[in-house]
Amino acid sequence: MVHSETGDLFDDARSPLPAFRDGFERWLAQARRSGALARESSEEVYRHLWTVLTKWCVSQTPPVHLESIQAADLEAFIASRSGASGPDQALSPRYVWRLLHLVDRVLNQRHRRLGLPANTAASDLLDSRPDWRYANATEADPLPEHLDASQARQLVDYLSQARPRSTASQRPAVQGWQDLRNRSAVALQLGAGLGPGDVRSLTLSDVVVAGGRRKDLPWKLQVPATGSAPAHEAPIAGWAGLLLKHWLDVRSANAIAGEQLFPSTKTGKPWGKVAQYQAVRQVLQAAGFDDDVVRGGSFRLRHTFALRQLRRGRSADEVARWLGIVDAASMTRYQRVLYAPVDDVV
Repeated sequence: MVHSETGDLFDDARSPLPAFRDGFERWLAQARRSGALARESSEEVYRHLWTVLTKWCVSQTPPVHLESIQAADLEAFIASRSGASGPDQALSPRYVWRLLHLVDRVLNQRHRRLGLPANTAASDLLDSRPDWRYANATEADPLPEHLDASQARQLVDYLSQARPRSTASQRPAVQGWQDLRNRSAVALQLGAGLGPGDVRSLTLSDVVVAGGRRKDLPWKLQVPATGSAPAHEAPIAGWAGLLLKHWLDVRSANAIAGEQLFPSTKTGKPWGKVAQYQAVRQVLQAAGFDDDVVRGGSFRLRHTFALRQLRRGRSADEVARWLGIVDAASMTRYQRVLYAPVDDVV
């Protein structure tokens, strides 16, 4: 008889459900304490994985128990999900990798706590399938999307149109201070390798002018710590420094309040995530890029900066410091890209 998920299932001492629930919740509590789950979204993903697996195990005849689950059971579950409707149930190799790693960790913790022999069903199954085992390896990661040489030049030209010209007839092509703010922020993403969180966190005091080649030109940023990235210094490309200087002049002339380098309003209100995301999209669209470039634009610009610096002979360690990256694997992704030079872009 196949058990349902209601009724006497909760009262049946032979039901595998309590063990599945207890095993996951104990693993989750430990992961929270250790900091292994830094984001709420990650917890939701793992809970969804475990819930779907639990439902399948409970519904089998006879039910599949957590302590005695075998590689064949896990393989049967994975096969049962193939073709299931919904994008969150399409079992890509990465999905399977995450599922089997979760099962292995829950099993290890539960069996150690109960003093039971180790159950290596999940790890054995993973080892038997190279396409699953290496699905999350660095070599399997998609290469970072970036602008090619002509695209980078196109964007630099568009952004630089906002700078004052040498003659009165060549007025900056901007539509108010917000447009100049948006272009200047994008310029720092392409010309200094900043991520979107870096842009929003910058204050006026983070802009360094002293010590540069030109006494009045910003040449580096002291980027505050954001998320998992430590505080770090980032050099500014010359063309981006010129645009940033113009923004600072206009910001002062408009008496924009507060200490944020790129505020949302004249009163100094901080720039929100969604508003900044939309601003980047608007800039890229106005620069003439299609939807493929506009999507994920902020990180595409950061990747372009990193790849250009590596191509110019900068060491991976140096570029990592400029980006605020502490994970060496992230730099390996950049080094796998053969990127053509972009003259004078960054």
